[in-house]
Amino acid sequence: MDYSIRIGGEAGQGIQTIGDTLAHIFAEAGYYVFTSQDYESRIRGGHNSFYIRISDKPKEAMKARLEILLALDKDSITLHGPELSENGQILYDPSLFKQTLEGPRVLSIPFLDLALKHGGSKIMMNSVAIGSIVGMLKMQPEPMIETIQKTFGKKDTEVLEANVKCAKLGYEFALKECLKCSFSVSQVLKPNTLISGNEAIGIGACASGLKFYSGYPMTPSTGIFNFIAEYARDLGIVVEQAEDEISAINMIIGASFAGVRAMTATSGGGFCLMVEGLSLAAMTETPLVVVLAQRPGPATGLPTRTEAAELLFATFAGHGEFPRVIFAPGSPKQALYLTNKAFDLSEKYQILVLILTDQYLADSQWTYDSLDMERLKYVDYRLRGKNFRNILSYNRHSFTESGVSPLGVPGDAHHLIVTDSDEHDEEGHITEDPQIRTRMVEKRLFKKIPYIKREISPPIFFGENPPDTLVVCWGSMYGVVKEVVEELKQDLKLGMLHFSEIYPFPEEDGYLRYFEKAKKVVGVEQNALSQFEKLLGMEKGISFDARINKFDGRPFTVEELKERLIAVAK
Repeated sequence: MDYSIRIGGEAGQGIQTIGDTLAHIFAEAGYYVFTSQDYESRIRGGHNSFYIRISDKPKEAMKARLEILLALDKDSITLHGPELSENGQILYDPSLFKQTLEGPRVLSIPFLDLALKHGGSKIMMNSVAIGSIVGMLKMQPEPMIETIQKTFGKKDTEVLEANVKCAKLGYEFALKECLKCSFSVSQVLKPNTLISGNEAIGIGACASGLKFYSGYPMTPSTGIFNFIAEYARDLGIVVEQAEDEISAINMIIGASFAGVRAMTATSGGGFCLMVEGLSLAAMTETPLVVVLAQRPGPATGLPTRTEAAELLFATFAGHGEFPRVIFAPGSPKQALYLTNKAFDLSEKYQILVLILTDQYLADSQWTYDSLDMERLKYVDYRLRGKNFRNILSYNRHSFTESGVSPLGVPGDAHHLIVTDSDEHDEEGHITEDPQIRTRMVEKRLFKKIPYIKREISPPIFFGENPPDTLVVCWGSMYGVVKEVVEELKQDLKLGMLHFSEIYPFPEEDGYLRYFEKAKKVVGVEQNALSQFEKLLGMEKGISFDARINKFDGRPFTVEELKERLIAVAK
């Protein structure tokens, strides 16, 4: 069982509500779900769509072929009609169109009429549509009813009952009228957890002891802001919407200096404004976690589309030389664990840790049968309370073997000196002494990096070993590359190497043997200049034999990548 569904229409028609509710219904029923959104940068109008893939096996990528197309506008037919599979069905309401669609692959359901007659409101047509798709799949209705009850549980009883009634009417109509529907789903399994990339980062931050979040809303990072704000009161987190990204970065530097774990998230244009703040945090050795949610640039570019073209920018952003760690999770599960690791490393080594994501990962949802929360760790590396007050001599930037100095909390002792943006001595006083300057750079850079490299995990390998063709990818390319390699690995003897802990590269370099043994190395990146290949070549002297790049603002589908990989692997 492996079906793809797309809901298409204009912004403001409730596309996200329909898609998100269906995804939760399928997850509640125990199926594996993958979703992805495609939307324009406008509140009303334009063409948006919500993609859902449902299977009895884990899926982490989009297919190009559709089994069900719910069309809420004419553009949905024009744009996505050609994507229908051989047995695919178009679901629509004739009252929303100027002309009637006919044919064996068209199912006409009066969403609007049923909603007005039995729900008393035009908006109830969304529930009719949800029920119709569940009916077309011949699923049991109980997961649908339970999900709608949870979704509308805080509404008036009358509103809740009306939505359930409309969903049932859509369900029964489709079950009766869709005579050409040949879909069949597996039996209901154990409910799965449905989670997006942004939600996973938010959960990882909260579980890591986050106490202050400041940010300026910017697609596609805003979902992190919204998630943390929703739970801030319950978790004792202070959330501040700053007037701009300069304020946001300086606020979290101040909060981190004051002794709490802090984070911000932004996209490319906002990150540009934050860069000076990154260098300030580096000079003062203040722990910092920043999420950079990439989108196509330059400038505003395609603000609601996807791209991963800011890797080199993130790697070298900031004036002066200082260490940073860069993570680029490939799935929500990786995002959860790597966010936790980001907070741990940033405080342990008093450095900047950047988490790179993109619109594809940020807004997409995956299902998991379990998430191991026991893997998350929390270690407080700061000097606090009585232990700090009893210290007679405290040098904030003292020279140590590891380069990591004691980190006190203001107010816990009288001997804490505030370091400013100038170079300083061990106590934190301004200095221009050349010998101290040299030692400070060595302390911040050369002494810390070897220890940090020991903390970096090697890339994940999957496929035939040794491979004839090694496919190298990073970040959100994980799911789609893995599925394609799984399909082709035996015929083409393929192997995949996925990097999620990007920079610095790990001390353990056993993964380099895959490059040595492969006859051909192919890079897959969602950018034009193969930025990861450039970084890998700079650090490890490795180059690729072929490249598969995509930079039109849309993610790879399984079929597209499969076709392009076959062409370069043979």
